Amino acid sequence: MSYQKEKQIAIDAAISAAKLCEQVRAAIPPAIEKSDKSPVTVADYGSQAIICKAVSEAFPEDPIVGEEDAAQLREPAMAENLTKVTNYVKEILPDATSEQVLDWIDRGNGKVAPRFWTLDPIDGTKGFLRQDQYAVALALVEAGDVKVGVLACPAFKLDSGEVGALFVAVRGEGAEMMPLAGGELRPIKVVSVDDVTNMRFVESVEAAHGDQDRQNAVAQAVGFTSASVRMDSQAKYGAVACGMAALYMRLPSPKTPNYRENIWDHAAGAIVVEEAGGRVTDMYGIALNFSEAVKMMNNQGVIVSNGAIHDAVLEIFREKMP
Repeated sequence: MSYQKEKQIAIDAAISAAKLCEQVRAAIPPAIEKSDKSPVTVADYGSQAIICKAVSEAFPEDPIVGEEDAAQLREPAMAENLTKVTNYVKEILPDATSEQVLDWIDRGNGKVAPRFWTLDPIDGTKGFLRQDQYAVALALVEAGDVKVGVLACPAFKLDSGEVGALFVAVRGEGAEMMPLAGGELRPIKVVSVDDVTNMRFVESVEAAHGDQDRQNAVAQAVGFTSASVRMDSQAKYGAVACGMAALYMRLPSPKTPNYRENIWDHAAGAIVVEEAGGRVTDMYGIALNFSEAVKMMNNQGVIVSNGAIHDAVLEIFREKMP
């Protein structure tokens, strides 16, 4: 089956959403506090609205499982923020109304199904707020497998010196990237060698997002001699896919050992790395399961590599388990 339409819709939507996010970020907006106390900005809502509108119009039968919903924005006390969201969306979609924006956001309240999209409108909100890495992440899951993935990473630095990258993958067709500002998609590949002496590994900026002590111990045991590169968001997947890094680990924090990952935090990045020739599993070597629920209840931790070192990483991890 061809996924060219899905690929193009996802690319166009992610680019438009990233443009909105960068417009918001230029104004350094104050964070809005969600019920779970994590920061969310006008850009999260605007990004989700733009992407959900594009996907739902092209594929009206497809559910979208997104991170945000409009319940808080519908409260009278949030009227000023709703106006801000609507005005930013209107920069991309001039005829948009506040009621439409709310409805588009809530298109992301879909459920996991035999075919569905999963969306993180801003993956790495803290990175977004401090003018660092973040990603707009969109993936299509069908028949239990991720078929299309797009990552728009506005702060990702390319070899050319340009800032802003778009990573794209379709199952069975390889991975590609291009400058977010525009250009031609070009194929990308992971670094295929297993000598990691001069390679880097990436991990989250936030210590609470992993077990940095164990991650560094495993990396050193595999042979990495350089300190990790700490990056927010699924931009880390992009770094592995294009050969900037050879390993990304996200092991459960000792403070939350039973934590399970959300599908929208990994689906798009996983297919990009896999189609670039890399490998993605949980910390026990089990493939990530994006097809059953919002949380990957049957997986724990995430290990992403160039493939050549994956088995060695898993073996060393098992040796270093408490």
